[in-house]
Amino acid sequence: MQETAPIIVTATLGKADQAWANALRARHFPPERNHLQAHITLFHHLPPAHWPEIKARLAGLAHEFAPPEAWLRDVMLLGRGVAYRVECPDLLAMREELAADLQGLLTPQDQATPRLHITVQNKVEPAAAKALFAELSADFEPRPLQITGFAAHFYRGGPWEQIQSWKFSGRC
Repeated sequence: MQETAPIIVTATLGKADQAWANALRARHFPPERNHLQAHITLFHHLPPAHWPEIKARLAGLAHEFAPPEAWLRDVMLLGRGVAYRVECPDLLAMREELAADLQGLLTPQDQATPRLHITVQNKVEPAAAKALFAELSADFEPRPLQITGFAAHFYRGGPWEQIQSWKFSGRC
């Protein structure tokens, strides 16, 4: 049977940053909706029929590049949620290279340059989001963030099914 679930591509976090972000999600994300580990989404909906090409491109980028320098820059209010804005020009450049390679396969959402972020709360009432935004912003200071590689997942409506992941190992 041919796979029909769309592919989501994310950037993966270092162990300490993953644990920190997961703990925030556990505290602030509605429990009935918190099916995922913390992540940075790079593509929301790639066609599964092109998995061999997507896989080859992600593997090539991970092999070519070293872990990029990244920063948590500020807290973002998402309207009905809160996230931390991630600044990582090298990750955006890698994403743009992949987007160019996959031209013609991207949805309108994935054609746009993303606002890199880690969501810690979503799908709550705006007042709850504003309260958490104020709480997290009060003592926030920008800090480095470790990004270790890429992961690909099948989107199955709620929890995602991880297909494969790649660690950055290059020198660029």
